[in-house]
Amino acid sequence: MSTARTIAASFGRYGGQYVAETLSAPLEELDIEFERARADSEFRAQLHGWLTTFAGRPTPLTFAKRLTERTGGASIYLKREDLNHTGAHKLNNCLGQVLLAKRLNRTRIVAETGAGQHGVAVASACAPVGLKCVVYMGAKDVARQSPNVRRMQLLGADVRPVESGHRTLKDAINEAVRDWLAYPDTTHYLLGSVVGPAPYPTIVRYFQSIIGSECVIQFKNDTGRKPDCVVACVGGGSNSIGIFSAFIDDPKIRLVGVQAAGRGIAEDAHAAPLLAGTVGFLHGCCTYVMQDENGQILDTHSIAPGLDYPAVGPEHSFLKDTKRVEYTSATDDEALRAFELLSRTEGIIPALESAHAVAIGLRLARQMERDQAIVINISGRGDKDLDVAVNALSRLENDQ
Repeated sequence: MSTARTIAASFGRYGGQYVAETLSAPLEELDIEFERARADSEFRAQLHGWLTTFAGRPTPLTFAKRLTERTGGASIYLKREDLNHTGAHKLNNCLGQVLLAKRLNRTRIVAETGAGQHGVAVASACAPVGLKCVVYMGAKDVARQSPNVRRMQLLGADVRPVESGHRTLKDAINEAVRDWLAYPDTTHYLLGSVVGPAPYPTIVRYFQSIIGSECVIQFKNDTGRKPDCVVACVGGGSNSIGIFSAFIDDPKIRLVGVQAAGRGIAEDAHAAPLLAGTVGFLHGCCTYVMQDENGQILDTHSIAPGLDYPAVGPEHSFLKDTKRVEYTSATDDEALRAFELLSRTEGIIPALESAHAVAIGLRLARQMERDQAIVINISGRGDKDLDVAVNALSRLENDQ
């Protein structure tokens, strides 16, 4: 992308708007309409109604009794975004942005997806209002997330595999942006995470903040207090920003974001820019990026497609530098073990993305006192990952 226009960063030195001139007007229009919409009581009521009657919110907060007993430490609670309609947190943002697109008189939605959950959510949100839907997806992700591809197609989406680059999420975003550049007057780009040029990180944060606002109320109703620690996985970072947003202003609550260590950060086979990246520019914003000394984007690896991204939302970069959030990582193998353990102890099959948070959440719970409590955000369900996870777990057992 060119740097034809820039605006002030949104989160300290991070964020901003580094885009081709063609997109300046659509982004400004989107920014203005978003501010109008969130100040509009009718818009908020419409969104709340759709989240309640279509998405099925609020999602529950579940006490994980057997996991708690197994770890012997803090009480473990699970925020159940896997029970949101379409199986993940992604629908929260999609419903909001589809309503924005209607206000902007757009007739067509273009989106990207990695794990497929965002694509399914976009297609689901477009169907009831009759918007055309095009979803770009890396060819590698199309192969490993075939159930979600079929769901998108059934919902009426035009799913377009991307064969360029590494054929993963980064490349899908590139193609979606190219599409948007070609049709800015009729198309709304429904970006799925807290990444990209302003105002997208702020827009997505706003629509995902419902996760945290629900969690605060639910936890207090269940326990009479606040949690001691909140853990969530971080790819682009929308589910984590969504739940962290309600706790950021309380320094007594420990916030932990989990990136994908893949086959090992030391092996350069990971997707953890907050741990091994440097400050750079990708997809229209300044943030931590996995890049070489010449600014070329490096290969990434994660068994979880939704975490397989070489950058991160700019607010996460700010939260890292200010040390308000601790960032760590879990390997593919650690996530697989957590995937299996949660399934067998609590009857909940998490997405492989969420399993990264579970792996670290369990580790932290063991280190905490029994009178403390930890919340782990289960960002999505694992139906889409069954074939990959079962095969990988089988290989793990054989290796041992």
